[in-house]
Amino acid sequence: MGLFSQFSVGGAEAQTAGPGIRLAQAVPPDAPPPRKRPPARLRVTPYYSPDGVYPRYNPGPDAVRECNATYVQEYRPSGTVIVPHMSCYWRRG
Repeated sequence: MGLFSQFSVGGAEAQTAGPGIRLAQAVPPDAPPPRKRPPARLRVTPYYSPDGVYPRYNPGPDAVRECNATYVQEYRPSGTVIVPHMSCYWRRG
């Protein structure tokens, strides 16, 4: 029993912390508050200048645009109408 009582007394002293340690970890009252950095702002610029053409790709230096224009029927609430419809594609020139 005496052997175990020596270890328990030593363990109890090691677990209690003195007031000096707590004061060393505290922030001084006159210290300024920590600064917050503003969020990083990224400038986003498009790779190309938007001109309304979609999809955007480079068909090549000698490409020719082929377009077919037809009339198609569209069903609208006011009735069926015939409207022009154009479809275009690129081909090698």
